[in-house]
Amino acid sequence: MKAGVFDSGIGGLTVVKSLLENKIFEEIVYFGDTARVPYGVKDKNTITRYSLEALEFFKNFDIDILIIACNSVSAFALDELRANTNIPVVGVIESGVKALENKIIDKNSNILVIGTTATIKSQKYEKALNSLSYKNINSIATGLFVPIVEEGIFEGEILNSTLNYYFSALKSEKSIDIVILGCTHFPLIEKEISLYLDGAITIHSGDAIVDYLKLEYNCNNKFEETKTIFFASENPDGLKNIAKIWLKDLI
Repeated sequence: MKAGVFDSGIGGLTVVKSLLENKIFEEIVYFGDTARVPYGVKDKNTITRYSLEALEFFKNFDIDILIIACNSVSAFALDELRANTNIPVVGVIESGVKALENKIIDKNSNILVIGTTATIKSQKYEKALNSLSYKNINSIATGLFVPIVEEGIFEGEILNSTLNYYFSALKSEKSIDIVILGCTHFPLIEKEISLYLDGAITIHSGDAIVDYLKLEYNCNNKFEETKTIFFASENPDGLKNIAKIWLKDLI
């Protein structure tokens, strides 16, 4: 089975990591739109247009399923993508919410959703959670985490200052039980986020999408080896170099 993985840039590599660790695909084709990243500050129409162009790219590879590793695309363009292809298109928002449900979380838990401006403005997570009777939801756009992660800063003073900038006021008001990491960059600083928020449970796209694929699409085969191919709309060698670091020992 061959999967396509689409992201606005390099963040989707954290989803690829989970896919590789679980060996559920025989081949993965990754495309990062690095020439036009970030999507998180763009409007819905632009995000949708870019996403449909990416779909055309994947039509060259005869993939069996398309995984949208970008939360902003999952928030704004999923319906359009599904309307323009016959293969399944899976987004990270629906899988993230499903992962929360699978943990049997108390409906009164304090849930924090963090992501890019576009993802938070879409309110897709909040609406999905409200429909499942979760009531105590806070959402914060935390876009500064993206360049911090891309600089390879996963701990230390700069990250701690940014955590304090975003979360100090909320932390003083209430304890956070669950954090939904609504951006695929954020798993790389998952431990620091949880530590700052006093051990809050974190849910991230990679692990969530694996569970979702196994449940909804019966992706339960285990392949001995997964062939991975990486493409980028700009500086593909840069993306491949980052993949070698983030996916160490997996590719």
